[in-house]
Amino acid sequence: MSARKKVILDVDTGVDDALAIMLAVTSGQLDILGITTVSGNVSLDQATENTCKILQLLGVSAEIPVYRGASKPLRREEHFEHRVHGKDGLGGALADMTVSKQAEAEAAADFMIRQVMEHSGEVTLIMTAPLTNLAEALAKCPELIDHTAEVIVMGGVVKGFGNITPTAEYNMYVDPEAAKQVLAAGFKRLTLVGLDVTRQALLSEQDIARLNHPVIAEYVETSTADYRQRYFERNGVQACALHDPLAVGVALNRDFVTVQDFYVDVETRSELCDGQTVCDFQNRLNRPQNVSVCLEVDAPAFLDCFIHSLNQEPKKDGSHSR
Repeated sequence: MSARKKVILDVDTGVDDALAIMLAVTSGQLDILGITTVSGNVSLDQATENTCKILQLLGVSAEIPVYRGASKPLRREEHFEHRVHGKDGLGGALADMTVSKQAEAEAAADFMIRQVMEHSGEVTLIMTAPLTNLAEALAKCPELIDHTAEVIVMGGVVKGFGNITPTAEYNMYVDPEAAKQVLAAGFKRLTLVGLDVTRQALLSEQDIARLNHPVIAEYVETSTADYRQRYFERNGVQACALHDPLAVGVALNRDFVTVQDFYVDVETRSELCDGQTVCDFQNRLNRPQNVSVCLEVDAPAFLDCFIHSLNQEPKKDGSHSR
């Protein structure tokens, strides 16, 4: 029996989702049951195509199935992030790649339910996109909460400021109703990997220079170029945050982060603060703790893991050794 942790990645594949997929695959530590896609940074079609491109780049198209999910949030219109991720979501990288891989016929929510129920207590859901797919899965199968090992959510910010509005992080803002439902569902273990820690996990040009494999290094350099420039313009730092890869990092090694349990909810009815992640630090609401919130990160250790994983020797068929 495989000792690797069973995971499903849920993505809206822009630049950092792609890097998260790359980390998950190259680490060799995860049994990736499948990847589900959703509308977010880019449209559902684009997110699905980008996911297939990354799997082709890594040479693992035949090993990892892809499932299409929700094409828009539960109750709101789409809100794409082309300014950050480029029109294609990958910063123009892989624009010339011909995509041969196709998504499966099964819907993302149904795939999640099937896998979690078949492998009760074993599957970790790594969510790096708006939480629409998981909210839909919960609506169909509320008992999912009792059979999921852990949900790791890249989303929210509890102490800092937002990255799409003054108070909201992008994934929470795009579908706050879905986020609210997921956080309130009652999962045994739900870990929030928010901007409080992901803003400390920065990829610089010096880090990219540590990548050994030419194809991987060129992809990372190209896909993150505009992303790093945008980050510099906003934050004065020549780098970009590894938001989504850190969520995968937490699945690989929880020691990368320091967590504390709190009651957390998401604002859905505010003119100014829609999508804000509200963390009850002082237990003023007197409600049960429902989220393990990441408050600190060992960024150098995580970055070393990220670089080491992407530097794994490729197989002859183009995939990385696992």
